[in-house]
Amino acid sequence: MKRKGILGGTFDPFHNGHMNIAYESLYRLKLDEIIFMPAGSPPHKSDKVITSPEIRYDMIKQSITGEEKFKVSRYEIDKKGYSYTYKTLEYINGVEKNTELFFITGVDCLMYIDEWKNPSKIFELSKVVVLNRPGYNKADIMKKKNEVESKYKHNIIFIDIPLLDISSTQIRKKVSKHEEIKYLVPKEVYAIIKNNKLYI
Repeated sequence: MKRKGILGGTFDPFHNGHMNIAYESLYRLKLDEIIFMPAGSPPHKSDKVITSPEIRYDMIKQSITGEEKFKVSRYEIDKKGYSYTYKTLEYINGVEKNTELFFITGVDCLMYIDEWKNPSKIFELSKVVVLNRPGYNKADIMKKKNEVESKYKHNIIFIDIPLLDISSTQIRKKVSKHEEIKYLVPKEVYAIIKNNKLYI
């Protein structure tokens, strides 16, 4: 049975922190593949201006060229309506036969998982993997992890790794202030941001 990680997000823009998470998850969980899943229309960001899905998809596609164990999916981009994680996992389970799925997310998502659409289904369809993020207390994380595990009767895999303190919000702000971001994003993403005059 193959082991595949699903790493979703808005990826606006895709950055080196995302690559770090993907590699660490690949190694720590002994995965065969990481599937990046850029959101098409995320319901929790319906009130925000988001870069076009095609550009965000292209950022990832160009950044992972040559990476044999990294793939990017168009599923959420091409589907109509909001992108719900449990629906995405249902779809992937339908097309990826004989595969164990690992849904990889940040601790910030763990903190409000009860607000997600059908969280119990997410646990049924995948092993949920939570990675730490800068600014969170480990004791608080463990407390929430235990509460969620008890409620949904499924274990959560917590990966405590040194993370790059990079966020898409930080990058967009830097671009708007004409500050350098070359050290924060893959060179392919840097070119796309410049060529499309994004975030200015």
